[in-house]
Amino acid sequence: MNLLPLVNDNITELLIKIIEFTQIRQKTLIQNIKSIHSSGFVPKDLRVDEFCNLMNNAINEHIQNQRLVLRDTENIKFSISSSFEVKPMIDEYAKELLEEKRDEYLELQINKLLENSLNQRIAAELLKQRNVSTDYWTIDYCEQVTKNKRIDNNHTQNRSL
Repeated sequence: MNLLPLVNDNITELLIKIIEFTQIRQKTLIQNIKSIHSSGFVPKDLRVDEFCNLMNNAINEHIQNQRLVLRDTENIKFSISSSFEVKPMIDEYAKELLEEKRDEYLELQINKLLENSLNQRIAAELLKQRNVSTDYWTIDYCEQVTKNKRIDNNHTQNRSL
């Protein structure tokens, strides 16, 4: 998704990067839940700590020099067009839980989704405070899940009639 036309300053661009990162992470975490019964599945996650350090360094550069410098890391690569790629990594702890304690594994994934959603909402609210419209590209996972459950329930009820 190209959000570059929305960018009018360094802080706005950083907030957009945070939202994009949380959207990618959300998809990864949802896949971890959807694939719980798939044979040979290995759960993955994004390196949140690496992304946070990258953002902190970018903010420090902005404060000191009024410019935005986003440096590539091992798992996060930026392109000239202002987009970036994030490489999901195997989540060893989640993998262990998946093999031994599935209930705890699901709880871990749900908690990560909630944390991720909160981070996304905070960034979106900060963008809104900067008068940047975010309605069309932010994801509200909880509303989407509720909507999908209603659709699934209606579909199931219609099939049984």
